[in-house]
Amino acid sequence: MSDFDYKDSSGEISEEMLAEQDLLMEEIINNLNHTPVGQVLKKLASLPEMRKQKVLYIRQQLTSGSYDLGERIDVVLDKVLEDLTA
Repeated sequence: MSDFDYKDSSGEISEEMLAEQDLLMEEIINNLNHTPVGQVLKKLASLPEMRKQKVLYIRQQLTSGSYDLGERIDVVLDKVLEDLTA
């Protein structure tokens, strides 16, 4: 829904309409938790943060062309998919 849907005759957004929009968003979020996409998002949110230095080091190697992506990409993708489906 757009803001246009929540404007009254004076062009203002009413408190009642905002409350209805909030309830709708809460319902969508609650329902999302029970879908496969919601479960994946929940799993992603629980994963540990990346090690920034390692990411920067690998990014630098990728940029310079010295990082061998061939075999590593398959291993990494397998691990990510395994973690997400476990």
